[in-house]
Amino acid sequence: MTEPFEIFMVGTPGLEKALHAEALDNGFADAQITPGGITVMGTWEDVWRANLVMRGATRILARIGSFMAFHLAQLDKRARKFAWGDVLRADVPVRVEVSTSKKSKIYHAGAATQRIETALKDSHAMTIAADAPVAIKVRIDDNRVTISVDTSGESLHKRGHKEAVGKAPMRETLAALMLRECAYDGVEPVLDPMCGSGTFLIEAAEIAMGLNPGRTRDFAFQHLATFDKDKWQDMRRVGESHAPAQHFYGSDRDAGAIRMATTNAERAGVADHITFQNLNAADITRPEGPPGLIICNPPYGGRIGNQNMLYGVYAGLGDAIKREFSGWRVGMVTSEAGLAKAAGLPFKPKGAPIPHGGLKVWLFQTGPL
Repeated sequence: MTEPFEIFMVGTPGLEKALHAEALDNGFADAQITPGGITVMGTWEDVWRANLVMRGATRILARIGSFMAFHLAQLDKRARKFAWGDVLRADVPVRVEVSTSKKSKIYHAGAATQRIETALKDSHAMTIAADAPVAIKVRIDDNRVTISVDTSGESLHKRGHKEAVGKAPMRETLAALMLRECAYDGVEPVLDPMCGSGTFLIEAAEIAMGLNPGRTRDFAFQHLATFDKDKWQDMRRVGESHAPAQHFYGSDRDAGAIRMATTNAERAGVADHITFQNLNAADITRPEGPPGLIICNPPYGGRIGNQNMLYGVYAGLGDAIKREFSGWRVGMVTSEAGLAKAAGLPFKPKGAPIPHGGLKVWLFQTGPL
């Protein structure tokens, strides 16, 4: 598999354009938006680099081949002839996940899974295990069988350096895309008045410092036959971090959240550039320096607390922002337009809904106040 193949970067629905923009910024020049993410053509080294540098992608799939199959016997025969050994190692267990569409004559995902598992065992002596480090994802759509390998393993929001989380945590991948949606450029200050475990601020600081999101974790592609350890180590060493142009500020009324955020920032190597305070959102004050971005993921009642009690919290936060932060922009995540309205800020029309923790949320934004 030395020729370029299709690489699928799984994204968050509603934020595909932001993921596409990030891919272009990272040098994936032929990136195309597709349902559920973006596609690029590339090599295995592009797969490694995507896992290392893409902040907004949930996982990276390598589409290693496809064939037509109109019934289970044909699927069995062609799966046995598939060149699994070009990508998979016989000494590394795998698991198979099959999804089917109504347009295919093969509609029973369980039966299809069994056929492919048997083909792997009989043709290449593969071991099948539910907890295998490598997942093969098979999509049968309109009788075309598309075979992909999940090259990420654990979801890419797990950066490898954040352990402490509170209630309703913001995933790092989602936070990174929302920062991009707010036109964060890595050179302005960022303040989160309800910082929780610090996700927005840590992501912003890492971006400002040029730190790759996947720098401290392992990936499933390290278990594949296509992996080159020396080339990977060289890739990880490329680019050195630098001091950010501005400082970052986080506060939360919960002292435990501040302890978590501080610990997470230390593990990420960005603690020197973030000031955390135990403070009510209504009591925030403007830091010295140029205007920047206020971004927060306040509680919205659907998951935490009584929604009726939150209108005053949003109003207090909005009053503090209007009083202290002339020239700053605001990005606020909430599931309820009424709560955003209670903040009294001049939000632009809301965009597409974004799935988050089983709810639909929106990113409400202002221009410079």
